[in-house]
Amino acid sequence: MQHVKEKGFVYVVGITAALAGLLFGLDTGIISGALPFIRNTFSLTVGQSEAVVTAALIGAVIGTVISGFLTRKFGRHFAIWVSAFVFCIGALLCALSVNLEMLVISRVILGVALGLSSFTAPLYLSEISPKHLRGGMIATFQFMITVGILMSYITDTLLTPSESWRWMFGVTFFPAFILFLAVLILPKSPRWLVMIGKKEEARQVLGRVRNADEINAELAEIESTISKTHSFREVIKSKTFLKVLMLGVVLQAIQQFSGINTVIYYAPSIFKLAGFATPIEQMWATVVVGTVNMLTTIIAIMYVDRWGRKPILYFGLCTTTISLGLLGYLFHVGIDSVVSQYLAVALVLSFIFGFAVSLGPIIWILCAEIFPLKGRDVGVGVTTATNWICNAIVGGTFLTLISNFGPASTFGLFAFIGFLSLLIMIYFVPETKDVSLERIEANLLANKKLRDLGA
Repeated sequence: MQHVKEKGFVYVVGITAALAGLLFGLDTGIISGALPFIRNTFSLTVGQSEAVVTAALIGAVIGTVISGFLTRKFGRHFAIWVSAFVFCIGALLCALSVNLEMLVISRVILGVALGLSSFTAPLYLSEISPKHLRGGMIATFQFMITVGILMSYITDTLLTPSESWRWMFGVTFFPAFILFLAVLILPKSPRWLVMIGKKEEARQVLGRVRNADEINAELAEIESTISKTHSFREVIKSKTFLKVLMLGVVLQAIQQFSGINTVIYYAPSIFKLAGFATPIEQMWATVVVGTVNMLTTIIAIMYVDRWGRKPILYFGLCTTTISLGLLGYLFHVGIDSVVSQYLAVALVLSFIFGFAVSLGPIIWILCAEIFPLKGRDVGVGVTTATNWICNAIVGGTFLTLISNFGPASTFGLFAFIGFLSLLIMIYFVPETKDVSLERIEANLLANKKLRDLGA
């Protein structure tokens, strides 16, 4: 009975922390429906439209830089709480914007909140979760992103007839406020507590999220790892740390250059290219994308700790690469019939399926697992910033690529990137299923190859 109670609280903690992903998803998706009406309200050019999209991404990079200090100084759960507060402010300012400049600044503020949450939630989940549940717990963060995206698509679709883009932003205030209150129940990270010398408080936290016979062993493993590692400055300057940092940077770049946010941000535009004429048709097709994205992520949560990270990555990357390649070919030959329209939608959904089951959740999992404890906040911070920078590059250039090179060449480019990514996964990415964070760190300190860190 005690086991059930403790395990249940672990899930409560995981779901609460993962709510940060909901905010991530809401903002990511809401802009796709709001952008056409913002463009009409402020008479935006293509460049200005891209600026509205990328403003949040620039703010997210700023947020990740701030996150490292906050998590190291005040704790992981505190940074999640701050992100919820900032998101509340940003959502209200976006809804009340009276000109382009105010909207862009408000989107930057929202981005800061997104950077804080996307950095801290996976980090916190990796440190609070039992090793046999860690992959699924971190994947819950990605699942909540997909829930947020779907919620934003539905909100956009319902508000599209009235063109109420201000309400599209305004409704995001309410889940942010719920997270602001919910974070108060979260315990502190036991690994962070040990790192700052609060061993007994760490023991109390472990007592709430572990079985009684697991507490001493895990506490001893954490203490042993910390005692064997160098100072914070020495860790982040070491060759072993730089090695996993480079891996994390490449993984986050792969996730974004897969082309996922070209679909998320500009889904209505893609469906317009595919022949769906009215905004309502485009938005309902986008809702289907969000639904597939959310439901598929559940598969990753269920099986990532059973099948492992790499087999799912291989399957997902093959699916996304083939889907984008065929989509590019379809645009090349022309979408001039109802059959070809629905085939384009099917390929978009196939791409979403492949991404949501693999690159979406598993990249966040790996980047939360591979870094040593004393450099984990820096490692996760740099890799999360990389995610947002690459996100900004892709989101800020997609319309230009489509305009200058056409959809066929654009999607073909992303398909080629997917093929190169598959080779990187095969030769450099470790399998970390059922391996403790301390074991991964020990392998790193032993200077094992990247692909062997989970040995």
